[in-house]
Amino acid sequence: MVEQQRPVYLIDASIYIFRAWFSVPDGLTNADGNPINALHGFAGFLGGFLDEAGPEHVAVIFDESLTTSFRNEIFPAYKANRELPPADLKQQFHYCRTLVHALGLADFSSAYYEADDLIGTIARQLRAQDFSIVILSADKDLAQLIEEGDMLWDYARKRRHLYADIPQWLGVQSHQVADWLALTGDSVDNIPGVPGIGAKTATALLAHFGSLENLYNRLDEVSDLQIRGAARIQRLLREHEENARLARQLTGVAIDPDLQVDDGDVKRRAVSPADVSAVCDELGLGKMTQARLARVVG
Repeated sequence: MVEQQRPVYLIDASIYIFRAWFSVPDGLTNADGNPINALHGFAGFLGGFLDEAGPEHVAVIFDESLTTSFRNEIFPAYKANRELPPADLKQQFHYCRTLVHALGLADFSSAYYEADDLIGTIARQLRAQDFSIVILSADKDLAQLIEEGDMLWDYARKRRHLYADIPQWLGVQSHQVADWLALTGDSVDNIPGVPGIGAKTATALLAHFGSLENLYNRLDEVSDLQIRGAARIQRLLREHEENARLARQLTGVAIDPDLQVDDGDVKRRAVSPADVSAVCDELGLGKMTQARLARVVG
């Protein structure tokens, strides 16, 4: 694990809920006949994580800004390529949040800031309070938040990316990730980027110029670089500068100025195994899941 005196674990909940939604059979239902496959998978993830890490400080961050974030104000087409979660899954997000609370874990969400922004906000504030940051997610965008002593933990794939691992993984330093995504675009989030600039070219440009801002300040130098099609790349960058700068507003993690977090806000609350079992029973989770979750809080 990260060798720091106090790690805080920040969980990107949506990743694990959606993973469960697609991987766990939808025949699982509660007493009312409502699907709980995503809840079941998420509960299994939480049980495994709590058992393995035994965290003292942890927060679970939910997304509720799928169409209402500040990025939609900047660029209305942001994430417009994504379908909204079906009603059955939307209800399960509520179940998952109920379970998180029952397990004594802090939870956060915002209608204006995305989960990435909240994770970044919490990370900045707690890092200043001598915490190391461990982010549980498979989202490469969050690599931009990793600093020395931190870790991005793709729990399901058992992959742990430390600060020093980011360049080998993505080809750029963690502080360059948002610039890299602004150049390449991000089809998952419907961010256009610069047409014709792929990951390798973006990596080469940032290796030379350091940042998107420096790249555009020294754009005339691009044609002299020893990279294939340098003159064409310079032309594309000039023609699509507005796109690149717009994309950079979307790819960077923002800070929520109204969210203030300290040690006590993310410390696990003591809960009784009996209460956890009762909530699990109410949600429709089976006896094996109930027993596992009751054990990790006992």
